[in-house]
Amino acid sequence: MIRSGISCDIFCRIVDNFGDIGVTWRLARQLSYEHGMAVRLIVDDLRAFRAIEPQLDVSSERQDVSGVTVIGWAQAFSISPADLVIEAFAVNLPKAYVDEMAAKESRPVWINLEYLSAESWVGEHHLLPSPHPNLPLTKYFFFPGFTPDTGGLIRERDLLNERDGFISVNVTNNFRVFLFGYANAAGDNLIEAITSLETGVLCTVPAGALAETLNKNPAIEKIQFVPQQDFDCLLWQHDVLFVRGEDSFVRAQWAAKPLIWQIYPQSENTHWVKLNAFLAIYCDGLESEPEAALRELWRAWNVEDSANIGAAWRRFMAHLPALQDHATAWSKKLAEMPDLAANLLSFYQKTIKI
Repeated sequence: MIRSGISCDIFCRIVDNFGDIGVTWRLARQLSYEHGMAVRLIVDDLRAFRAIEPQLDVSSERQDVSGVTVIGWAQAFSISPADLVIEAFAVNLPKAYVDEMAAKESRPVWINLEYLSAESWVGEHHLLPSPHPNLPLTKYFFFPGFTPDTGGLIRERDLLNERDGFISVNVTNNFRVFLFGYANAAGDNLIEAITSLETGVLCTVPAGALAETLNKNPAIEKIQFVPQQDFDCLLWQHDVLFVRGEDSFVRAQWAAKPLIWQIYPQSENTHWVKLNAFLAIYCDGLESEPEAALRELWRAWNVEDSANIGAAWRRFMAHLPALQDHATAWSKKLAEMPDLAANLLSFYQKTIKI
């Protein structure tokens, strides 16, 4: 590979549920593999990270994995800042690191990579500068998103071709549902509805809180976490995708399959604003009945509506062909925009010329 000569440090603190590390690990590998950058990923919890990257040695505070140098958080105090510095999701950088950033003759481009949202204000705040109050440094807010005025989504260069090639040669007769979620009181009722409507159905449930709360059912296949590199193939094997958080939510959209998103609950129900903002843009172009069915199931799953989840599932399935066509069209529409890594690199190149 021809290296670009650009170095990049990505800082990640794993809060819970692997969303933070899922996004940053995927981005780090793409910046290294596709853009030839020398990438270091600084992580505070190697044990949690290992759940999606089994090559990781949790006893090593510095190691090379898949073309990326992974560094334990404590070692961040002793490394020289890179050309491009990305703090993921408003993580606080070590003070010594920031001080050295300010002392460099060619100061790094400093990015605060924000959480994904479809809310209308995101485009207005994307790339806004935030000068440091005491040091000669400026941090820029970088918002992933679904529209051209945002930073876009992570999408590897050959992802969609790989998807189409995989699906064309991996055809099964069984109907498969992927159930990846947080604990949900409606889980058993949903599975009962799925299995009563379809014969030979299989529900794949990854390890976690949801899997632990489900009753035994012969249609359930509980699996351990797979390496992140294998996650897309897992999604492509299924017909309907229940996903959660951010990383699996985006990958489900690239899978071009009908999906149901379980958003992470927030205080004062602010997560509903985020969920409804996405539905507003995602449902554009859907006929009224399939849209109503989609919205009904999303709501029933997110409010854990055990009494009505079965009816919502049956209505959703009645419109599955239209929902599949829409998922395909949506994925194609998103692919017309530059991806997140390309947008980051473009912004970096523009900024160093200012």
